[in-house]
Amino acid sequence: MSCVVHWFRNDLRVSDNPALLAAIAEAKARSLPLLPVLVWDPAQADASRWLPQRIGPHRQAWLAGTVAALDAELRARGSRLLVLHGAPEVVLPELMSATEAVALHSEDIPAPEEADQAKAIARAAKRLEASCTWSCTWHWQSTMLAPDDLPFSQRDLPAVFTTFRQHVEQAGIAPRTPLPAPQALPPVPELPAPHKGQPLPVAVPSPDARSSFPFHQPAFAAGERGAQAHLAQYFARRLPHSYKATRNGLSGTDFSSKLSPWLATGALSAAQAIAAIRAFEAEHGANDGSYWLWFELLWREHFRLLHLKHGSALYRARGLSQLPTPPHDEAAFRCWCEGRTGEPLVDAGMRELAATGWLSNRLRQVVASYLIHDLACDWRAGAAWFEACLIDFDVHSNQGNWLYVSGRGTDPRGGRRFNPDKQTREHDPDGAYRRLWGTA
Repeated sequence: MSCVVHWFRNDLRVSDNPALLAAIAEAKARSLPLLPVLVWDPAQADASRWLPQRIGPHRQAWLAGTVAALDAELRARGSRLLVLHGAPEVVLPELMSATEAVALHSEDIPAPEEADQAKAIARAAKRLEASCTWSCTWHWQSTMLAPDDLPFSQRDLPAVFTTFRQHVEQAGIAPRTPLPAPQALPPVPELPAPHKGQPLPVAVPSPDARSSFPFHQPAFAAGERGAQAHLAQYFARRLPHSYKATRNGLSGTDFSSKLSPWLATGALSAAQAIAAIRAFEAEHGANDGSYWLWFELLWREHFRLLHLKHGSALYRARGLSQLPTPPHDEAAFRCWCEGRTGEPLVDAGMRELAATGWLSNRLRQVVASYLIHDLACDWRAGAAWFEACLIDFDVHSNQGNWLYVSGRGTDPRGGRRFNPDKQTREHDPDGAYRRLWGTA
């Protein structure tokens, strides 16, 4: 028995998936079965320094729905998904050895924890060379633009986003073209009994009718079919043209693109998103609204490239700055998490986040600023709470944005404090949002 393995990470789709296509090609070239694998590490549900659980029920439910959708797509193509439980650096080498696998293909993720997993797996492959030989190939595929196409080296990546954007736009770099989905996959090999896999843990949080991303409804279904259906209706209603004018809204399903939950799990790729935007502009014309979608996808790119350049330095208490370790008030942090700070707009936002797993971009900045600059708490605790709660949690953007607000990242202004009174006047002048969440 022998096979090729594809390890799904944050690329939970079959279309526009270079790593999966490379695994399919190698399996076909060697006339071998292909084994698609996803690893659920129970440590994700364990306590962290800041919280009793790293991943909360809404994010877990969204992930479970995405995984189920991925399995359905694989089964429709003659394959299926094997879900393993355990640390990837342990269970994947065990699987590779037990199946006499010859190759592992997977997504390259530059965040420190994910990068360390990849290094540990590569070391395991080297240790096991005497009993079995398998190669590891890591594919960079989570950005619109290939790093090698950029007009600067990784070392010379501009720290400030505006400079980065200007260089990219002046160079006229074209986003990569999305790849089609395979019509069929090689068969799955027979597996030894200890490696049959287990279902993903499923959380079933109660739906909240107030949610701006009601993922319990069919129109917001997880997985790549849900992503493509959302894209189709969003562009059919020409909502990109109004995006810049509405993007700072606080509540509702249409004020923002809502692409981020599918981008976060990889059910939608950045290349697919920008291709849809460009197709819309070709048919209906470009304006500030459609441009702003590109602008924000570029922010996403920049945060990933900063991880390539700085790695674990982005996770230090001081971040990229020389500031001292931030203070922390555990009681104030608890009140913030529970929406009990006494600041109505902040509390409304935190209640929405806990109840639904979603929060508008405007309010993410407001509540983050309040935790850091008004409650004098450690920014890393806030980043951990967002990691647990947000269904669209993305490690690169989450870390980058919290560093930005705290003044420990690449913000040329040295941090951002959002005055809650001013934000309330500008974004909730009639109190509708605060009433919705019981803080008016």
